[in-house]
Amino acid sequence: MTKVKTIGIMTSGGDAPGMNAAIRAVTRAGICKGFKIKGIYRGYDGLINNEVTDFTTENVSGIIMSGGTILKTARSMEFKTPEGRKKAYDNLVKNKIDVLVVIGGNGSLTGAMTLAQEHDVWCIGLPGTVDNDLYGTDSTIGYDTTLNTIVECVDRIRDTASSHERIFFIEVMGRDAGFLAQNSAIASGAEAAIIPEDSTDVDQLANFMQRGIRKSKKSCIVIVSESPKCGALYYADRVKKEFTDFDVRVSILGHLQRGGRPSAHDRILASRTGVGAIDAILQGQRNVMVGVRNNEVVYVPLVEAIRSDKPFDKKLITVLEELSI
Repeated sequence: MTKVKTIGIMTSGGDAPGMNAAIRAVTRAGICKGFKIKGIYRGYDGLINNEVTDFTTENVSGIIMSGGTILKTARSMEFKTPEGRKKAYDNLVKNKIDVLVVIGGNGSLTGAMTLAQEHDVWCIGLPGTVDNDLYGTDSTIGYDTTLNTIVECVDRIRDTASSHERIFFIEVMGRDAGFLAQNSAIASGAEAAIIPEDSTDVDQLANFMQRGIRKSKKSCIVIVSESPKCGALYYADRVKKEFTDFDVRVSILGHLQRGGRPSAHDRILASRTGVGAIDAILQGQRNVMVGVRNNEVVYVPLVEAIRSDKPFDKKLITVLEELSI
């Protein structure tokens, strides 16, 4: 095995609270183990454009409590081309980076896997995404903070929903995974959640409308996973047409969900997986994602983390149904 001297670290795709804690952990654990650390700004775009700089412990001082990412992030169309990936590889060689640590979600880790396959680059992934949709880890960096942000917003919206006897459809992130919608619905006492894992037809809409709205009031909260075709606006429009007695409103939380200080849980998860990335390198683990499962740090092949569907506990649907009567 080639002796590793320099580790590059980047954040890619959508930002997630706790990414800075992960950057800090990789940097400090790496330096502690004798590695040189280089920060790559603006994700794969920055790697293509050679936005690379040396990182010391001072670079990551005082960032563990900050949201966003000090390394910035971007979605790179050029990196999706073989020519773009060749430029990225050439800059890894130019900067003498032996291992690339990528903090991001499904798309970002797919990019790392492709780069590893095409140019034999040694990559380590950290699960940084608010959607919690990466296989092999119980939670992803940013998910817990975002879940708590959603619950806080829903609590505030419920005050208005109750005061005006309105139905609120609240749209949250998680286009392909309903973890945020389902769990925020349970935590906030919402009457229903519409998620990808549980397709909702006309009868189901009618059922939860009848279940959630008692004779004593005409207000309820429905959490909806974002969708280009069947988001909160779609369901609100249906209710206006099919249940004309009700006053309907929509709140799309959008990028509000990504911001804010990371929770203690996300800071600890980011710190553990960041240190785990350095341990993986020392063990010679190549092209794996570092996760935490059953409170143990685990290494999941990138191909499994990306392509395997994360199990969704459908018992949560029953929990919400029973508690919303």
